[in-house]
Amino acid sequence: MPDATIHTVGTILENLNPVLYRVSLSNGKIILAHLSKPLTEAKAEFAEKDRVVLELTPFDFDQARILRLEA
Repeated sequence: MPDATIHTVGTILENLNPVLYRVSLSNGKIILAHLSKPLTEAKAEFAEKDRVVLELTPFDFDQARILRLEA
């Protein structure tokens, strides 16, 4: 299944610009994550230490898409 994505939870470390964040994963890896299109259109903002649900592709573990705030 080449289009399969990986969902995980990360913690916001830093806001780099209105749609780009530096996020820490549970294994300690730090990645860049951007807002999903619905979150961008809603002008969502996250604070440091917010826990968010991320979507990664199996091809690039250095970038992710932020889907939502963790429930």
